[in-house]
Amino acid sequence: MNLPPLVQSFVLHFGEMGSRWGINRTVGQIYALLFVSPAPVCAEEIAESLGISRSNVSMSLRELQAWNLVILKHKPDDRRDFFTTPDDVWHILRTLAEERKKREVDPTLSVLREILMQRPASDAERHAQQRMSEMHTLIEQLTHWYEDVKQLETERLATLLSLGAKVTKLLEAKDRVVSLGRSRRPNPANKS
Repeated sequence: MNLPPLVQSFVLHFGEMGSRWGINRTVGQIYALLFVSPAPVCAEEIAESLGISRSNVSMSLRELQAWNLVILKHKPDDRRDFFTTPDDVWHILRTLAEERKKREVDPTLSVLREILMQRPASDAERHAQQRMSEMHTLIEQLTHWYEDVKQLETERLATLLSLGAKVTKLLEAKDRVVSLGRSRRPNPANKS
């Protein structure tokens, strides 16, 4: 690689992590390079910087474009395509979440719905359907939560994330207030 040591460490790490996330190592490396580059980069520069073939760069860029993770730019008097990533890391996070939902969560929910609509033919199938129903319910709840959260403004989302375990304390306080309100209500069964 033809990169400064700090950048090379980041690019190599992202390539390794990419393979764990289910993407090609080169795709991860290219994304990392674009992310830390101060200006948009063309395919030839990517190939030279990473020491990979131009065709590998092209295929990887197409994959990143399919994920909506890179932005195509043009420069005056230059016919080449240049690529960069969004500046806002929150935008990147939202894009990744939405793309993963479309590619992984939505198809899983569709399959579960289809299977749950079938009539089980045995006790084993009834048991399996019950377990799948639990999974479907959980994924549906997470999907509804995600739909709510993705509507939050970035500042609100950052605040929510920074709360961490404090959310539990807030919910416990709410439960105490609700139970206190219930205990103060007159019980209609005790009227004589």
